[in-house]
Amino acid sequence: MTREARIASAAALISVVALLHMQVHAQVSVPVLEGAADIPRFAVDPFWPKPLPNDWILGQVAGVHVDSNDRIWIVQRPRSLTERELGASQQPPLSNCCVAAPPVLEFDPSGNLLRAWGGPAEGYDWPRNEHGIHVADGFVWLAGNGEGDNQILKFTTDGEFVMQIGAADENTGSNDTANLGRPADLFVDTAAGEVYVADGYGNRRVVVFDADTGEYKRHWGAYGNRPHDDPMPAYDPAGEPSQQFASPVHCVYVSTDRLVYACDRANNRYQVFETDGTFVSEAFFERATLLSGSVSDLVLSNDAGQAWIYMVDGMNNEIRIVERMSGVTRASLGRSGRLAGQFHVVHDIAVDSQGNLYTTEVNTGQRAQKFRRLDQ
Repeated sequence: MTREARIASAAALISVVALLHMQVHAQVSVPVLEGAADIPRFAVDPFWPKPLPNDWILGQVAGVHVDSNDRIWIVQRPRSLTERELGASQQPPLSNCCVAAPPVLEFDPSGNLLRAWGGPAEGYDWPRNEHGIHVADGFVWLAGNGEGDNQILKFTTDGEFVMQIGAADENTGSNDTANLGRPADLFVDTAAGEVYVADGYGNRRVVVFDADTGEYKRHWGAYGNRPHDDPMPAYDPAGEPSQQFASPVHCVYVSTDRLVYACDRANNRYQVFETDGTFVSEAFFERATLLSGSVSDLVLSNDAGQAWIYMVDGMNNEIRIVERMSGVTRASLGRSGRLAGQFHVVHDIAVDSQGNLYTTEVNTGQRAQKFRRLDQ
């Protein structure tokens, strides 16, 4: 092949790659609804994160959080990987790749891995099934929802153990003030020095502890009432709203105007409270959704008034863009699938200071994705 032919061939290949890149971004952009040009729009970044070192591979990615420096933290489940996926770890090796990555990983906005750590060790009860992560004031908080995971953990950003609240295999129910019940998620209110816990897969409540001492502060169930652990009827889409949270209470988030949002996943709703547990309101979504429900996680937009809720729906595999004041869904992002911008059991969501979204997937989704904000 002549030099000119090689150059022409390379130019054609570059053009094809560029076109595919543009098409990947275009096909997952959120449509702007008529008369609603202010709705946030996003496009997937198919090259985020960058390949991991050391032949590392991710298992189910259960949680994601963006810290105050726009560092993206995820927690994943090494034990969810199969022997075949971990072929290089077997004795003798089954294949050239791969090795399980550590549970906690930190990335920069470009997708570069900055550090990784975590796992069972002396001195604390590492979760049997990693679930939630929150980073605030230079500390990383973790929750787990495995059988007997009745604790939350606090570490420095370098992975040095600081504190444990609760104890593995200890739980007396939804009104236990010392232990948790397979907690799903947490949120640190830095202004008040408190950590809120969506508690969870075993209990039916939001519970609050002092973030420095671990001292119990308060807790509440659905509608701000005292929770109980009596058997509950099966969810009925046409029935009256449940007076108790269903299992699990899957997320908790404190807004800048001091409202607490709790994801009641299997009841297809979130509920809103004042910080003392006083009930404010609730909103329902896709009420006919059965099995795992339609409200898995949520995060608020980064504008001054936090005008938008970005909501994860892990059963319908989409991100819902909800007007916060009205509770009305204005657009959605994604669908079931395994291509860039699609989801298989999307689980958690976070937003950075530029308005970009980060999502994680469990089951066999096993990945994190970034969606660039287009309209800022």
